[in-house]
Amino acid sequence: MSPAASESPTPPDPAPHRRPSPQPIRSIPVRRYDPPPMNPAAAGCHGRATRRVVEELIGGAERSLLVSSFVFFDGPRAFDPLARRMEERPALEVTLLLNIQRQRRDPAPSDQLVRRFADRFWKKDWPGDRRPAVFYDPRSLDPAAEAGGDGGVLHAKAVVADDESVLVTSANLTEAAFDRNIEMGLVLRDRPLALSVSARFRALIERRHLLPLPAA
Repeated sequence: MSPAASESPTPPDPAPHRRPSPQPIRSIPVRRYDPPPMNPAAAGCHGRATRRVVEELIGGAERSLLVSSFVFFDGPRAFDPLARRMEERPALEVTLLLNIQRQRRDPAPSDQLVRRFADRFWKKDWPGDRRPAVFYDPRSLDPAAEAGGDGGVLHAKAVVADDESVLVTSANLTEAAFDRNIEMGLVLRDRPLALSVSARFRALIERRHLLPLPAA
């Protein structure tokens, strides 16, 4: 696989008299391609450490950061780069999307599970004074989902920085994913693509498919 991607010429519009319908994300031309984040490093494989890519995106953000992860481990360490960047850039807006999972056979009401998660997150996992906006998918807490219902989870792993760069990855916010597991991701410096990804998540928030995590 070549480390560079060439631009393909735009085909002529088959129906110039009407506007085409929105195209899938994959149809957006790639303007800049970075070596893929890939763990572990191996001779002959062109890639970069996932941790380095994530920390570069976070450390270079000036206006906005959107970070989504299915799971995280060791919150103070996992979120330290985010918290430090928020302190360095007071105007930086950070949105964090996390999954709250109902443990098997836990009968507690959903709002109680959310409160437990929020209390732990703000008191033990988040290391900074400034707080990000945190959202979760309420479907993961539906008791019917455990019985084979229509539940779902927030499983996306992605980072969008300043609506200019986007990382889509298999890696969660864990030390194992960043440093030991075989993971794969793709980082693109492409504004239309980054905007498309962040717009998708913002639409889920605006339509309340993702709900805000309450304050402690």
